[in-house]
Parts: sequence; C-alpha cells; structure tokens
Amino acid sequence: MTRRELIACLSKACEGLYGPDEARNIARIVADERFGVQRLDLLRDPEEPIEVAESELLRLTGQLAAGRPVQYLIGHWEFDGLDFTVREGVLIPRPETGELVRWVREEWTGRSYRADLLDVGTGSGCIAVALARDPGWRSVTALDLSPVALEVAAGNAVRHGVPVDVIPCDVLRAAIPGAYDVIVSNPPYVRESERERMLANVLDYEPPEALFVSDDDPLLFYRAIARQGQRVLRPGGLIYFEINEALPDEMRRMLAWEGYTDIELKYDIYDKPRMMRCRKI
Repeated sequence: MTRRELIACLSKACEGLYGPDEARNIARIVADERFGVQRLDLLRDPEEPIEVAESELLRLTGQLAAGRPVQYLIGHWEFDGLDFTVREGVLIPRPETGELVRWVREEWTGRSYRADLLDVGTGSGCIAVALARDPGWRSVTALDLSPVALEVAAGNAVRHGVPVDVIPCDVLRAAIPGAYDVIVSNPPYVRESERERMLANVLDYEPPEALFVSDDDPLLFYRAIARQGQRVLRPGGLIYFEINEALPDEMRRMLAWEGYTDIELKYDIYDKPRMMRCRKI
C-alpha cells in the first residue's frame, strides 16, 4: 500500500459522515498518529510504499465509519496551544471554548492582585489547565460530577505542570466550596429538541450528561451556578459562560433576575452569540 492509498482508504471510511474535505483531514491525522505518515511525507512522495497491517487498517476504518471521533481514536487533542488527553466520558474541547478562555485571559492578565478562579463542569480540564498557565491566579479550582472527567482533568493538570485543585461536586445538589473572584463554565446547554441536528460522532460517543438539558428548563445549570455564585463570588466577581446561541435573551433575563449586573454578550468566530459575562454587585 502506498501513502496515497492509505489516505484514500481512511478518507473513504468517514466521507459519508464528514464530507470529503474534513474526511481527508481526519485521514491525515490518523495516518500520522498510527502509521507515522506526516503531511510533508505525502507532499514529497505520495507513492512511497508503507507497511500497514490489514487488521489494524480494518480496525481503524471500522471505527471511523461508525463515527468514532478522531479525538477519541488518537486519545488527545489540541486546545489553546496545549495537547490534552481526551477519551470517552469527557467532552472534546472545541474552538468556541477556546474563545471563552481568551476572553477571561484578556480581562484578567495584568491585574494588580492575585485572584481565585473556579471552573464548573471541567470535563477534560481544558479551561482550568489553560488558564492556570497564566500569571496572576492565586488558585485555580475545577469541579465536575463525573469520576472519569475528574481523573482526566487531574491528569491533564499534571501533564502540563500547573496547579489545579480538582474536586468532585454536583452543582445542582451540593454547595460549591470556597470563595472566588472568577467563575468560568461551559455547562450542558443543548436542548433535547436539538438532538436531531447533531451528527452521530457526537450523539453516539460524547457524554450526553455533558451536552443535553431538558427543553422544559434549558437554563437549569446556568441558574444553579448563578445562584451559587451569589454565595461564593467575592463582591465585584465575574462569571463567564459559554451559552446556547438560541438563548442569549433568556440568559440575560435570568442573570438580571438573579441579581447580576454588567451583563455582556460576546459573539464567536462564526458570528454566533456564544459567550456571556456578568458581575456580582
């Protein structure tokens, strides 16, 4: 088998789900990770023969055809310039969440005092670990309900050598411990009625408890965090949320009702209302 044939085989396995361009990009990632075929190798000599075990190729193409995300297949993914361990049971880090991290960073880097930050629903730990690299934080704490997420987040903190206190907590049922200047959260916000718009690679593999909420109360987690924020945030403290693009008005009304001020909406790179920040009086 040649390098070109390997890419064609891997691409074909996932074209039906992703389309030709994205499928080819996924094929290049898998070829690099599993067979050591780098992009430059393909450009230099695409017809170079390579040894590929048929059993391994069948295993990979079968997983790709079934919709298994390439992030889970290779076991890691880039976020905010860092390589994060990911696996089934934790949400895959996404570019929009990276924008949320940059917003926090822009507003808190260079402060004259050291602040305490809390990441609620940390998942892989990508938000907490990315921000913990920045100077100026006195502490960074990450909460999650899932034992898998807590294990992965703690491992990512150790991997990148940053101090993150990873704590189990169900914010719907238990009090958040500590006191903070900043809360950041990307909680579940996809309404059950929006399931039909999602691809199988998300629905069949990523943890539903990290994605979906009832249509009857889509702001359930935001409200719980906002109410706990009134207790654990110091005066003038801020909450930064990633939000459902369909619900910015509802979010704004809820946060105002819960006593927050300076509510600001921010659009993402796709020009969708994706982030919101508010201040405790």
